[in-house]
Amino acid sequence: MLIYSMSVSVDGFIADRKGAFDWTPPSEELFRFHTALVSELGGYLLGRRLYETMLVWETDPSMREDEPGAAFADVWCAIPKVVFSHTLDGVQGNARLAAASLAEEVTVALDATDKDVAIGGAGLAAQAIELGLVDELRVFRYPVVVGGGTPFLPPVTNDIALELIETRTFGSRVIYERYGSPTAASRGRHGPA
Repeated sequence: MLIYSMSVSVDGFIADRKGAFDWTPPSEELFRFHTALVSELGGYLLGRRLYETMLVWETDPSMREDEPGAAFADVWCAIPKVVFSHTLDGVQGNARLAAASLAEEVTVALDATDKDVAIGGAGLAAQAIELGLVDELRVFRYPVVVGGGTPFLPPVTNDIALELIETRTFGSRVIYERYGSPTAASRGRHGPA
């Protein structure tokens, strides 16, 4: 299934009005949880900004200076990635530039693995949501209100019914919320809870 997962403020933003997300550093417990979730992925589709933000995990040796960082870097580097960009001429690491439409690239990514595939970057995920391609939303809700910025979800013209699959509160008071799309369940695309 296709999963969209991001850290958000209580008011639903992934970055504040200045584009910063420095209020989202994960605790060690949460970082290990993220690493476990990412290790279950068979592919990742991402926009240019997210690709550039995450590239440090593939190129900066200092990210491997401790065991949790090294574990995440290993997991991140192993995932095949497809980058959607109109400005990049090339990408590094285990990535390639998208060569087809978003819907086609989602199909190719899902067909290439027996694992789930993630999509990231608010703009790219918004397109996938509008096309009805996202099967699951995973929200890491931080106890902060930022008052504006980059929204986690796009504005929609029709309601999108969701099913709450799982919640968890971490010691840092971050709340994990996992939502599934009933249409994904009817297509047989929900994994185990």
